[in-house]
Amino acid sequence: MKIGFIGTGVMGSRMAKRLLDREFQVYIYNRSVEKAKPLLEQGALYAESISSLASQCDVICTCLSMPEDVIEVYTGPDGINENARSGTVCIDLTSVGADTSKTIFGQANAKGISYLDSPVSGGPEGAENGTLTIMVGGEKAAFEKVKPILEVLGETIEYLGQPGSGSIAKLINQYLVAVHSLAASEAMVAGAAYGLDSEQMFNILKVSYGDSRILRRHMEQYVFDRNFEPGGAVKYVHKDVRLANRLLQEAGLERFTGQMAEQAFKKAGEKGLDDLDMSAVILPLEEQARVVVKRNK
Repeated sequence: MKIGFIGTGVMGSRMAKRLLDREFQVYIYNRSVEKAKPLLEQGALYAESISSLASQCDVICTCLSMPEDVIEVYTGPDGINENARSGTVCIDLTSVGADTSKTIFGQANAKGISYLDSPVSGGPEGAENGTLTIMVGGEKAAFEKVKPILEVLGETIEYLGQPGSGSIAKLINQYLVAVHSLAASEAMVAGAAYGLDSEQMFNILKVSYGDSRILRRHMEQYVFDRNFEPGGAVKYVHKDVRLANRLLQEAGLERFTGQMAEQAFKKAGEKGLDDLDMSAVILPLEEQARVVVKRNK
């Protein structure tokens, strides 16, 4: 089985490496050849174009940045839908809106191509260790066909049903990521503003009902060390919570906390923090309160 992998950034490179480790034949395409070099050294084959990759692979994985990237890769004249063979199964690991997933599914289906919206959660560490959560929407037969591949990439794999279902589930997850990120940042900044020791406050919260996985992630891995090298960047969380908020509006909700989170991540981006880790959403709040949340060394 020939597997194509388009998009070998922070997440995609780690997933492609796992497939190579399991001795799958993997063709890769990335706009930057430099980023693909470590995979080529491991045995991946480089495709000069998307059309070249699509025409020779049985399964195609895509792990891209933004919805517009997904649309271009699948629906452009050089894209997958125009060049893949009938019977090809596509696994889109990108976080996009359900409408995007449904549109691509329809166009692919008309060409005899299966498309599974299969966004992931778990970050670079999960991609490296094969412990990702993968949420899948699309045809059940296609899912069953590629499930052994998904099991190389993830630990929790859920087939959710019709096209777009995977994307909806991922956006709901990202909604909570954004809201928890903002709430944790606000709480820690407020404590520091009132003179509480930040590390002591964190130790209290992580053994109380205020605990959350996001609180622990942000404080222990990023904020206390003042190291905001991205796992999941501000710009991607802003994109995801914006799409998630649209889902909540379509569900009939009028006012919800995600709207505040969207504004907070937008503001962080406007302050030049787009490419930093999502935990950097705390920095504009620290600036407002004129405090820095840090360890008591």
